[in-house]
Amino acid sequence: MSNGLNRANVEGVRRQQLIDATLKSIELYGFQGTTIVTISKLAGMSSGIISHYFGGKQGVIEAAVRYLLDQLKQGLLQQLQAGQARQVSPRERLMMIVETNFAGFQRSSSATVTWLAFWAKAMHDPALARLQRVNSQRLSSNLLYSFRQLIADPIAARDAAAMTAAMIDGMWLRSTLNLTPATDEAFNEAERLCKAFIDSLIATSGRTDEI
Repeated sequence: MSNGLNRANVEGVRRQQLIDATLKSIELYGFQGTTIVTISKLAGMSSGIISHYFGGKQGVIEAAVRYLLDQLKQGLLQQLQAGQARQVSPRERLMMIVETNFAGFQRSSSATVTWLAFWAKAMHDPALARLQRVNSQRLSSNLLYSFRQLIADPIAARDAAAMTAAMIDGMWLRSTLNLTPATDEAFNEAERLCKAFIDSLIATSGRTDEI
């Protein structure tokens, strides 16, 4: 049992190292320039290990994208768990969703470059397109869950969730493409504007008892 656990731990560490190396390779070389060789060199491992764990380049790239998606999911869960001592209001939950999407990891160079490359590649890659749908549906679902508690009209609540999702994605993209040294300032401003947009939707919904 002990040997089995140790082996599982080693495999887990190696998988994460390969995912980290994949993110770094995409940052340096893009999706097209990333190969088994560039990943293995950055990870300091043999090329055969990538095939062993992930089946090849496509597998490890998909694993890297799933890792980014999981970071978003875990970031929100951590915020919600931190607020368990008190009841988190629907508005606070919406703000947490925004904060998670603009969190430090999502601002990192490797994450931003990979997200941009992923979105572009997903238009032509069915496997990545499925991951993109998961990402979009998760964001929309999380937003709708809270907006339904704030907006009585189900159609208006759905519209609010859709507009907020587009706002978050659009403002994140604008911040990422900001080529000045003040990228963090751009992300901070984008986060502020998304929160202000949500408050404007809540203010016009005619219902404040659940905020």
